[in-house]
Amino acid sequence: MERARIDAALRRALEEGRRTAGSGDVPVGAVVLDASGEVVGTGRNEREAGGDPTAHAEILALRAAARHRGEWRLTGCTLAVTLEPCTMCAGAVVLARVARLVYGARDPKAGAVGSLWDVVRDPRLNHRPEVVPPDLVSPEVADECGAVLTEFFSLRRIR
Repeated sequence: MERARIDAALRRALEEGRRTAGSGDVPVGAVVLDASGEVVGTGRNEREAGGDPTAHAEILALRAAARHRGEWRLTGCTLAVTLEPCTMCAGAVVLARVARLVYGARDPKAGAVGSLWDVVRDPRLNHRPEVVPPDLVSPEVADECGAVLTEFFSLRRIR
């Protein structure tokens, strides 16, 4: 996947994440693209808004894409998310057979795509997606993904 398409997907995910403003949810956004590049699912964190511990951006985007496609297998699809997935979301990526995972910012405290764990590359699992980490994303897009989160958490610390 070329950098321009990766950046466009992450910018769309950033837009989705910003829609959490005022909800108290961490501004993480995700989009699922089919093999042709069409957006087939979107999601943003809604744990606080919906009182659902599983309402992470990735899970909601994967659910929307599965509904759109009419099946749970997301073969050939790309998931682009602004923050490195946690263990639950990384597991869902594997189970949904997502072809490619793109993320814009690392999560050293809970990341499960290389930072703390590496669920998606575990050879014991039956599927391993291609991973496009922040270093393969345009620096300005990766910086924006991180900046949105840094701003959110710095504002929460001030209160």
